[in-house]
Amino acid sequence: MAKINFGGVVEDVVTRDEFSLDKARKILKNEVIAVLGYGVQGPAQSLNMRDNGINVIIGQKSVSPSYDKAIKDGWVPGKTLFSLEDATKRATIIQYLVSDAGQMMTWPKIKPCLKKGDALYFSHGFGIVFNKQTGIVPPKDVDVILVAPKGSGRSVRINFLNGSGINASYAVEQDATGRAKERALALGIALGAGYLFPTTFKNEVYSDLTGERGILMGALAGVMEAQYNELRKHGHSPSEAFNETVEELTQSLIRLVGENGMDWMYANCSTTAQRGALDWRHKFRKAVEPVFKELYKSVFSGKEARITLKANSQPDYKQKLDAELKEIRESEMWQTGAAVRSLRPENWKKS
Repeated sequence: MAKINFGGVVEDVVTRDEFSLDKARKILKNEVIAVLGYGVQGPAQSLNMRDNGINVIIGQKSVSPSYDKAIKDGWVPGKTLFSLEDATKRATIIQYLVSDAGQMMTWPKIKPCLKKGDALYFSHGFGIVFNKQTGIVPPKDVDVILVAPKGSGRSVRINFLNGSGINASYAVEQDATGRAKERALALGIALGAGYLFPTTFKNEVYSDLTGERGILMGALAGVMEAQYNELRKHGHSPSEAFNETVEELTQSLIRLVGENGMDWMYANCSTTAQRGALDWRHKFRKAVEPVFKELYKSVFSGKEARITLKANSQPDYKQKLDAELKEIRESEMWQTGAAVRSLRPENWKKS
């Protein structure tokens, strides 16, 4: 463990310096890791582990685009690609990476396939924390562990390929073997985590649901739409409104924040931008604090879980989702975004 000072709070984190990939390989050398689900996190985590020399198999229902994708990625039916149940029976560590609603629906088939001493692994605490709704209560003789990369599956894979990795949290909910923690840490290192920080299943799911609905996705989209619409109301062109709302953020400023923090970004902007941003950030914070308070309460109470499971379990969910995403995609703002992206220098046609 490395003790790191995070803004005055000292935390124990695990880095590759004290927990090397070689150490992870030794811990996992006699394990068979089954990655159940080949949708969002499944491809990235399984491919990263395979590239690191870990014994990985895939569990995925055969009649699905995800099954076809798994074959394209080099997983072989009957050798490294199986049904969910068969993969579970063959494995010693079962990474349960199907969707939250999918976990609820497949759990009655998965639970009987678990064996004493297995590890049941999650990348999201949802199924365990809200088990009164999902029905997921693991047997007492298996480890229950979590490694949650702090990024999309696509980012997990891209960061692994460029050598940077992506940070992840880890947790142990049930230690039946006495090896639960070392298994979790070894898996986190094997899938390419930049560093691992401890959490609990509850803290992971509460922070994750809040973050996704808040600054990471919901709030970001809503604030962008509000600014874009206000600029358009006052006669600014679509191109100008989009560039001032999205393009400058994603292609310039957020990169400065990522490099050295918000104060560094302010220091490297014009004095006019500095003054305005420093003054208005307080107003925006005060405006959204009640929204975040309401959001966290909704997450903590289980209301967001109920909404999610009810919606995602509907047979027409995919059609409804496609309609919602189409509405966003075909809005003026994001049609403008498509045009702006096509004009980036890397997309120019070579003469």
